[in-house]
Amino acid sequence: MADPRLFRLRVTFHETGRLAMLSHLELARLERAVRRAQLPFAVSQGFSPHMRIAFGAALPVGVGGTAEIFDLFLTDYVPAPRALTALQEASPADLYPTEARYIEARDAAASVALPVSTYEVVLSEAPRAVVVPEAITVVRKKKEKTLVPSDFLVGPVSLDGATVHFSLEAKPTGSLRADAFARELVRETVAAGHASEDLRPITFLRVDQRAADGQ
Repeated sequence: MADPRLFRLRVTFHETGRLAMLSHLELARLERAVRRAQLPFAVSQGFSPHMRIAFGAALPVGVGGTAEIFDLFLTDYVPAPRALTALQEASPADLYPTEARYIEARDAAASVALPVSTYEVVLSEAPRAVVVPEAITVVRKKKEKTLVPSDFLVGPVSLDGATVHFSLEAKPTGSLRADAFARELVRETVAAGHASEDLRPITFLRVDQRAADGQ
């Protein structure tokens, strides 16, 4: 249950460059930036107290993001612009806060409230077209599962030169990893003769997170 005595600061940040190789758990280094910024962060109760900070939807290792989110719970009110400046001064360039605003303590977590993620993939060459796979086989907990990309895609897959844009929705019943979708899209595109066999992703970024249509 949300504590009405706490202030919930939602921070948007970049996770780029070498720090795109961080696992979601290793993002705990953001906690160090919060400590260096000397913000009045709240601490959990229990035998192992820790900073009250909640991250948005996880990125696959190797995928960067320009619209990543964490919620920081504060015990005292600090004006959002001042909190943002303090975080920026305490953060490395590849893990850099760009926006901060207060939300209601009862608001849904970012991973729930913003299930649609938009990705930008820069390819090694500009294909004549891209082919969206009809099905993707993934392995989860040592079991194979077939996913249908059209069940998760929101809007069309667009191609602008060597750059592909697409949006995927994470659903309560499951999700399709963006890197798995991009790899299969590249394989299908090569198989259809729209690009050379050297086609591969060069950079991979999540550039937006938003609510599902109708929410």
